[in-house]
Amino acid sequence: MTESFDAVLPLLDEHAEIERQLADPSVHADASRARRLGRRYAELNQVVAAYRAWRSAVDDADAAAELAAEDAAFADELPGLRAAAAETSERLRRVLIPRDPDDGRDVILEVKAGEGGEESALFAGDLLRMYLRYAERRGWKTELIEATESDLGGYKDVQVAIKARGTTAPEDGVWASLKYEGGVHRVQRVPVTESQGRIHTSAAGVLVFPEVEDAGEVEIDTNDLRIDVYRSSGPGGQSVNTTDSAVRITHVPTGIVVSMQNEKSQLQNREQAMRVLRARLLAAQQEAAAAESAELRRSQVRTVDRSERIRTYNFPENRIADHRTGYKAYNLDHVLDGDLEPVVRSAIEADEAARLAAAGQ
Repeated sequence: MTESFDAVLPLLDEHAEIERQLADPSVHADASRARRLGRRYAELNQVVAAYRAWRSAVDDADAAAELAAEDAAFADELPGLRAAAAETSERLRRVLIPRDPDDGRDVILEVKAGEGGEESALFAGDLLRMYLRYAERRGWKTELIEATESDLGGYKDVQVAIKARGTTAPEDGVWASLKYEGGVHRVQRVPVTESQGRIHTSAAGVLVFPEVEDAGEVEIDTNDLRIDVYRSSGPGGQSVNTTDSAVRITHVPTGIVVSMQNEKSQLQNREQAMRVLRARLLAAQQEAAAAESAELRRSQVRTVDRSERIRTYNFPENRIADHRTGYKAYNLDHVLDGDLEPVVRSAIEADEAARLAAAGQ
């Protein structure tokens, strides 16, 4: 076997160095640094394991090839050993594809009602429930940040934070799975407001942002912020608070606006609004970088264009279809109950295939 993976050697050295740092108690005094190191260590663990498996398989095949001329038993084993070496080689190639550096991050996910009025708001509620159930299946924690309900019990706009429990490998991170959900989700069904039984089409938008772990990651000049306070209101617009506890923060240079009113105090709403603003600013920076990189655009199923229709949920046929990957199944009821993994997996596999093609492998 003559194949070489010289690019792995610096990664093996980095893995050993991070292992040394993580053994130093002083490193853990800085939680943010320890978290970053832990995430990188988990990512490199995959590379180390894949490299060792490949090296072992290659050595076994080479040894069998040398002995095959003298021992028929080794000749019989050689095809299987070479197949194992090829399989581990392919696995190593895949783990060497540069990962999205945010894969291990938690996310802030927002669902917004779109065209379709109350039916769209009800569908937004269905999508929220789907994501909450999916998070529960994955063992993730969820936190409702902000919600504006509609008159019939749906959501005009709802934001939820989704967090992994403990340190996870990047491929198991929340962002690694949910980053593909951003875009327009279309629903076809008979609305509860439809008396004639006609099927209507409406839509809801999903936005997904990687959560900023350290406030220092995104620099925000306070002079760039316009902060307004007002009274909280309920679904029908009626006031539900007698104090100006709701907060609206506008980041003037980008025009990004974040409003928050779910918390009881102005201070709490302001902190939550800044949390969401940081995530949106980080996403804006990353999208600007992606727009400049043709290779990155080709290699991602995740769309920067949030107006792109990515999926259709057809209730009469119990069908779900992802328009980016070609995935289609007739188990919509299960998907809406949180069985989203096959749909997510189709996006991950399509993205990985595109990355392999872009890398010329």
